[in-house]
Amino acid sequence: MYVAAKGGEKAIRNAHRLLAKRRRGNPNLPDITLAQIAQQLTLAVDRVMAEGSLFDPELAALAVKQARGDLIEAIFLIRAFRTTLPRFGASRPVDTAAMLVRRRVSATFKDLPGGQLLGPTFDYTHRLLGASAGVEGQYDEVDDATDHVAVLAGAAGAGPMPRVTDLLGADGLIEPSPADAGEEPFDITRTPVTYPVDRATRLQTLARGDEGYLLALGYSTQRGFGRTHPFVGEIRFGDVEVSFFAEELGFEVSLGTLQLTECQMVTQFTGTAQAPPQFTRGYGLVFGQCERKAMSMALVERSLRWAELGEEKGAPAQDEEFVLAHSDNVQATGFVEHLKLPHYVDFQAELDLVRRMRAERAAEAGPEAFEEAAE
Repeated sequence: MYVAAKGGEKAIRNAHRLLAKRRRGNPNLPDITLAQIAQQLTLAVDRVMAEGSLFDPELAALAVKQARGDLIEAIFLIRAFRTTLPRFGASRPVDTAAMLVRRRVSATFKDLPGGQLLGPTFDYTHRLLGASAGVEGQYDEVDDATDHVAVLAGAAGAGPMPRVTDLLGADGLIEPSPADAGEEPFDITRTPVTYPVDRATRLQTLARGDEGYLLALGYSTQRGFGRTHPFVGEIRFGDVEVSFFAEELGFEVSLGTLQLTECQMVTQFTGTAQAPPQFTRGYGLVFGQCERKAMSMALVERSLRWAELGEEKGAPAQDEEFVLAHSDNVQATGFVEHLKLPHYVDFQAELDLVRRMRAERAAEAGPEAFEEAAE
C-alpha cells in the first residue's frame, strides 16, 4: 500500500529537474547527439533494440541518452513506446542463409564455403585500455576496407555462404530444422504466456530476455547443470531482408532490411529408438550484433529441449517456467525497484505484529527468560 507524503509532488518535480541536469552534464561540453550514440555506442543500442523488441536504432539511441546509459531503463522506455504502435501482422520468416554477411565464424569447420569473416569483433583484441579509443580521429583506415570486403562477400555473385547446419543436414548428421507451421506465431507482448509453451514462444521470450541472466544460465549448462557442452556451429551477423504478405495486394512486399545475429549451437546426441545418433541444435537469433546474447540464448534453448529429446531433467536451466518467467529484465526491475517506493503502512503493520509477538513471548516465558534469549 502506498501513501502520499506531504510535499511529495514538489519533491518529485525537483527530482526530475535534477535528473535532467545530471543527464546533460557539464554545459560547457557539447551535447552528445543521437547519431553519435547510434554510431559509436552501437552494441549498447543493439542490446536495447533486442530486449526492447523494436528495431529502430535512432529511437534506441534516444532511449540510451534519456536513460543516462542505464540500458535496462532504456529498454523499458523502448517497450513503453512500442505499446503505442499499431500492429499490422507478422512478417514472413527471414532467410538467414541469404544474409548479407558482415561477420561469420565457425568453431566446427576451418574451411567453409564462402570463408570465415572475422568482421568487427573484440575476440582477438588485447583487453588493455588504449589512449586511441579516447582520441578523436584515431582509427585504422584498413578497418573500413575490411568491413567493405566482408559485406561484399555475402552479396550476390560472391559465392554462396551456406549455414554449417545445412552442411551437416545434407549428410543427415544433425536433426532437421523444425518446419514452418505456416501460422502466425503467438505474440508474447500482447497475450499472457501459459506453460508449457511452443518453440516460437520460447524463442521469443529468450530473444527478449536479459542478456546477463541468459549468460549466467548458459554458463551453468556448461558447468554440468543442463547436460550441454556444445560446439558453435556458426555465428553470423549481417543484414537480412524483411517482407510482409499484404492480403489486399495478394503478394509479398519488402519492408526493408535489418541487422541480425544468428547462432547455431551443435550438441552431440546418442539417439533413441526412433532417432539415430546425430547432432542436435540450440538456436539463437537477436536484433543487431549481440553475439554473447545469441550464444547464451542458444545454450539455454538447447537445455530447455530436454523433454522432447528424452533426457533427464535436473538443472535450473532445464526448468521452462523458471527460465522464461524470470528472464524479462523489465518485469524483474519493476518487482525489485518498487521496494524503493513508500511502504509506510505495510511496514507499520509488520512492526506492530513483531511487537505483539515479542510481548506474547515475554508474557509466556517471563521477562527474565526473554531478556536472556535476546542476549
